[in-house]
Amino acid sequence: MTALLCVRLARKTVEAQDICGLELVPLEGAVLPAFSAGAHVELHLPGGLVRPYSLCNDPTETHRYQLGVLRDPASRGGSAAVHEQLQEGQTLSISAPKNCFALQPGVRRSLLLAGGIGITPILAMAEQLARDGADFELHYGARSQARMAFRERIAASGFASRVHCHFDDGNEAQKLDLQALLAAPPADLHLYVCGPKGYMDAVLNTARSLGWKEEQLHWEFFGAEVLMADGDTAFEVQLASTGQVVVVPREKTIVQALAAAGVAVQTACEQGVCGTCLTRVLEGVPDHRDVYLTPEEQAANDQLLPCCSRAKSPRLVLEL
Repeated sequence: MTALLCVRLARKTVEAQDICGLELVPLEGAVLPAFSAGAHVELHLPGGLVRPYSLCNDPTETHRYQLGVLRDPASRGGSAAVHEQLQEGQTLSISAPKNCFALQPGVRRSLLLAGGIGITPILAMAEQLARDGADFELHYGARSQARMAFRERIAASGFASRVHCHFDDGNEAQKLDLQALLAAPPADLHLYVCGPKGYMDAVLNTARSLGWKEEQLHWEFFGAEVLMADGDTAFEVQLASTGQVVVVPREKTIVQALAAAGVAVQTACEQGVCGTCLTRVLEGVPDHRDVYLTPEEQAANDQLLPCCSRAKSPRLVLEL
């Protein structure tokens, strides 16, 4: 397991309705590892919960990490713990920054789309692109102005003129027209999108229908529903290192079944979003249910996310 970093919660702020901001700083004498735009850290919370949250500050800042956390009414404990239990001055454990949603090198033009709390990695991208003098624009959608996090920070930024805000409860003229925005995509334009699953699906499906190439599309989900199917059945997982075979019942995930057998797999989101539990498949055919792997990566069937995916074959042999 990767070594954890100890940090202090220097500030906890209200950024919008149901969204709090966390400013994490190093303990005295320590330094924070550098990060790039789009990166996240895994925050260890009371009760043993681990949740990934994107870094939203300028990647040139070395003295702090900033997070924005939405209080999700369907929370499995993570966001509720952040909002209710974390206090300024508290010492917390986090992972080093990881980036599964990085800006692509050499890209001339970027289109940034953020839905709700999806603004957090997108905001760090905007900071980096503005500093680099790159050509970009940002479209930020929220249910209402009251739910738009970091609005004052954006308005005061040097890239404010490139930001377009859209509100679900606003008039029709200001609402996001995906068909118009994504029509006739130039070959040198790359799209980065983050937000709730419905928003993401709408953006990506519209882009694909309008001729965007997969290599121009980059995304990160903040949450996904782990689906059970009527046809789900039990299957076996074999650990390549020991030969141990564990039965995964219909009602349990691979991670849960392995944990019951005394085999721990490091997880964070438990929804097939963050990639923390990504595991190599040596034999068998996975039934992919994640939103982390690309369609091409899923088709290769040589890796899976055991927090949510299952098996199409009677047994999977995993590199564990």
